[in-house]
Amino acid sequence: MSDQPQWAFPGELQPKSDEVAFDLRAALDAVVALRVEVPEDAFTASILGTERTGNGVVINDEGLVLTIGYLITEADSIWLTSHSGNAVPGHALAYDQTTGLGLVVPLGKLDLPPLPRAKLRSASLDHDVFVIGHGGRGHALRARVFARREFAGYWEYLLDEALFTTPPHPEWSGAALLDGRGRLIGIGSLFVQESDGDDTVKGNMFVPSELIDPILDDMLRIGRADRPARPWLGIYTAETKDGITIQGLATGGPAERAGVQLGDTVRAVAGEPVEGLADFYRSVWQRGTAGVDVPLAIARDGKSTQVTVRSVDRGALLKKPQLQ
Repeated sequence: MSDQPQWAFPGELQPKSDEVAFDLRAALDAVVALRVEVPEDAFTASILGTERTGNGVVINDEGLVLTIGYLITEADSIWLTSHSGNAVPGHALAYDQTTGLGLVVPLGKLDLPPLPRAKLRSASLDHDVFVIGHGGRGHALRARVFARREFAGYWEYLLDEALFTTPPHPEWSGAALLDGRGRLIGIGSLFVQESDGDDTVKGNMFVPSELIDPILDDMLRIGRADRPARPWLGIYTAETKDGITIQGLATGGPAERAGVQLGDTVRAVAGEPVEGLADFYRSVWQRGTAGVDVPLAIARDGKSTQVTVRSVDRGALLKKPQLQ
């Protein structure tokens, strides 16, 4: 289902079996390629595209695959391909919007070794970590963690702690981040570029894989985490010198219907000033569950105005995958 890789990292950047403290071959085999097709009328089609490719990681003996959720959101078709070229269809079992993680069930036999997982508090991060993409050792990268910190995404997404690595892996989506003992500690989400004094650090952001542990049973049982949905406003924001600036609106979403406009700057939620993107999201979510009204104080064209947004459950807008 997929061509063999036509590129590879330079040899000095690749891990070598005799230089790592784990079974490198088994770790490489545990990472599969994902090829995903999404209907053209899907809610996320215009943002994430209708054809998506990335990686996934086998995490149990039944072949369950952990990946980054945006790859499989509203998936109509999924194919999983092993390093040996074995391809089987898959089913998008669950996508958790809070963590950003997703699960795929193979609908055929992958017969691949699962990767062991580790908690961040016990992970070996003092030396090299390893970013593993599908494609064997040529797509495996020695890296280092340059930051562990909160991450706020412009799409109403927040992690209390994320992992940031460098150098960057070009095929980061769903890639496996392993600690020095070969245990899974993160799932690839983003390419990042940040200033560090006079230098620019390029790398990847990883979602801690341990976030799947408290919700795994729920996702296997009912296809989602068993918790109330957060209120979603349908906005894309950025921290600017003026504050929390609206840079995008979901078409027909709650904020657009309430009269929020591009360029508006959010100054307060329910009368409480907000400082930074993370504070803004937490202030919105503290109002209650999806469906709650969210009063916003907005600056527009030098004037202040009040807008109340009736939030929704974002998941209710997404197409549900059908088991073929």
